[in-house]
Amino acid sequence: MRLFVAIDLPKEIIGALERLVNRLRPLARITWTRPDNWHLTTKFIGEWPDGRVGEVETALRALSGREPIAIQVRGLGFFPGARAPRVFWAGVEAPESLAVLARDTEKALARLGVEQERRPFSPHLTLARIKEPTPLDALHQAIGKLPSAEFGAFAADRFCLYRSALQPGGAVYSRLAEFRFTQP
Repeated sequence: MRLFVAIDLPKEIIGALERLVNRLRPLARITWTRPDNWHLTTKFIGEWPDGRVGEVETALRALSGREPIAIQVRGLGFFPGARAPRVFWAGVEAPESLAVLARDTEKALARLGVEQERRPFSPHLTLARIKEPTPLDALHQAIGKLPSAEFGAFAADRFCLYRSALQPGGAVYSRLAEFRFTQP
């Protein structure tokens, strides 16, 4: 099964992003991500044997001893850049404790044999994927005219282990476990 670790978003932030995407969707023929799939990924695990999911859960449970993390969702951008983008994203701003959670997750899962990420942790929310070259001028113009790119803030007090099942209509995510932060 395909697994990843993520922080869920509150309904208010999902609603704000959904209103934005509904305004922008007609402007570009790109693959928009479904709102129920928006989350802040801290580690993509990839394919993992069904019989070893308990090991992952045990490793992640050991990471829950920390304080809630203040997260702000603001800004919009493109990976790797605006000229030939593959991803349209909303930005995530957080204290170093979010990067520490991502690093701790990497280390804990590496001990189980999960391949470590080579790229630096770059927190974001994927709003759309751009699979082939397509005109984006109208999208860029609309983004430039937005009165604000502030989507809300929250205190993350848990993270989750998810399964990602690839379907013809896109990935379907199922929560396998939740890990609440317990302040040390």
